[in-house]
Amino acid sequence: MSSQMLVTLVLLGAASILFITGKVRSDLVALCALVALVLLGILTPGEALSGFSNSVVVMMIGLFVVGGGIFQTGLAKMASRQLLRMGGRHETRLLWMVMAVTALLSAFISNTGTVAVMLPIVVSLAAQIGMSPARLLMPLAFASSLGGTLTLIGTPPNLVISETLSQNGYEKLSFFAFTPVGLVALIGGMLLLVVLTKWLLKTQSSKAEGGEPRRRSMQELAQQYQIARNLYRVKVGEHSGLKDKSLLELEIPGRFGIHILEVRRRQSRRNPFFKSLAQELPGPSTIIKENDILYVQGSMEQVKLFADSCGLELMNPQHTERMNGQDSEPLFSREVGIAEVLLTPDSKFINQRIQESGFREKYGLNILGILRKGKYILHHLHEEKMRFGDALLVQGAWEKIHLLSRETADFVVVGQPLEEAGKVTLDHKAPIAAGIMVMMLVLMTLEVFPAVITVMLAAILMVATGCLKNMQEAYQTINWESIVLIAGMIPMSSALEKTGAAQYISEALVSGIGGSGPLVLLAGIYFVTSFLSLFISNTATAVLFAPIAFTAAVQMGVSPYPFLFAVSLAASLAFATPVASPANALVMASGGYAFGDYVKVGLPLQLLIGILMVLLLPVFFPF
Repeated sequence: MSSQMLVTLVLLGAASILFITGKVRSDLVALCALVALVLLGILTPGEALSGFSNSVVVMMIGLFVVGGGIFQTGLAKMASRQLLRMGGRHETRLLWMVMAVTALLSAFISNTGTVAVMLPIVVSLAAQIGMSPARLLMPLAFASSLGGTLTLIGTPPNLVISETLSQNGYEKLSFFAFTPVGLVALIGGMLLLVVLTKWLLKTQSSKAEGGEPRRRSMQELAQQYQIARNLYRVKVGEHSGLKDKSLLELEIPGRFGIHILEVRRRQSRRNPFFKSLAQELPGPSTIIKENDILYVQGSMEQVKLFADSCGLELMNPQHTERMNGQDSEPLFSREVGIAEVLLTPDSKFINQRIQESGFREKYGLNILGILRKGKYILHHLHEEKMRFGDALLVQGAWEKIHLLSRETADFVVVGQPLEEAGKVTLDHKAPIAAGIMVMMLVLMTLEVFPAVITVMLAAILMVATGCLKNMQEAYQTINWESIVLIAGMIPMSSALEKTGAAQYISEALVSGIGGSGPLVLLAGIYFVTSFLSLFISNTATAVLFAPIAFTAAVQMGVSPYPFLFAVSLAASLAFATPVASPANALVMASGGYAFGDYVKVGLPLQLLIGILMVLLLPVFFPF
């Protein structure tokens, strides 16, 4: 064993220990290992940085963006509702359904693509039933790998062993040659996952479920404050007395006792495709224009008096304008929202009248209502004094609400404004997102373009069609910790191959146990392949071990089929680390998993399925 080979194995072992303990961030560990390989002369800088240009890493970035588009358009929520209808709210039944659907898709398309499609759907599903996503996401990733064992195209190692057989004079494997043994692996794996995830992720799930108290959604807040009952729309006509005047000079609250909450104004025709109306929170300097639609708050009598006095058209409260091509919600959107605000004991606003407090001028927010001792105050708000214990329902730009949340001396904002903004979906874009997703899956299945190009095309279309608002939002959907982790560990596989460590381990295996009989050799090939797949890509592992397994079988005078199937299955069914598969890494952030969680659940699963496969492969493919 050369010194470089020994150093590489020591670095791999040290990184693995740090990954498992979780005391250092996994992406930092991967970067340190990468730098060490360069400093010790094992890899060149170009080889060390090759992971960041690797097609798998680039594809993962694109898949995060596609998943973000599926989530932001509400498509994930719609699909999760369908799963709920079929599976009900029973946790175990939903777990089975998620795994079965994922495995079926993975039999025909890449497991990474399947997880990217299912990830936002499952997160939305978990949110709707108040379940920790951790309970579903790891089984989702593992089921995608199990589903890849069902068909010839399910995973690259299947194709590798088929080609190895063909090159050595055997007939290529049929499309469903893997199905019998793959079904056994899938059913056995799903049964084990139901037990393992319930047992080993129980602590994490209970933490997620028993954390902060449930926050009310914007729809619930609006309903509880009964805002819709006091919200009316009026349209400014050609002869209206408001036309071309500022709100400051009109003094509408003082004259009529009502408040103008929003002005919706038709935009210019420069970009009619993406937006038809602008939503504006008015200030003292806002000039009212012809055809403006004003959202006003007050009693019906006050609003009628206002409309009659100023020549305004009182509009049907059952209808709303279309913004971004869909019927808009009053009071909140991707840009504007509502939140509940509590006054602190030492707030300077206590005992100040709302009209005199300058709240709107200072923070750019409307006060829509006050909850005081269980009663809602919605009328004549400008005359009300704010008191300690009051909850204020405020409306405004999400950025303004977020800034208010930092005013900890005077206010406590219930909920996280920027998180709430992200929950407002562009439902009218859901069909577009669905079309892009289907296009991506079809192109990947038919292999019209390389998979990475297909995924990047889908990601670009998500932004270009408005499923994601802009590139900044697209970047925010990417979990960079997972990307850096995978990109940093890919060079480790190069180092294992370059120093001959992988070849050394495989040859030592054959020479060491080859004389103990075909079953022992089969077990050795399976578990060494399985171990290396935790750190080397499944394709590279299969390419390395397929010829070794074939040669060993021929030398022993037995059929090569069980040995090659062992290589393919072991390379594909690696669960004990997040770097074993891009699918494992994709769910790491959303599930809130640490490296050790993969060891807790994935290692027992990997070992038990390995034992099952070693025992059953000679039954399906006799020696």
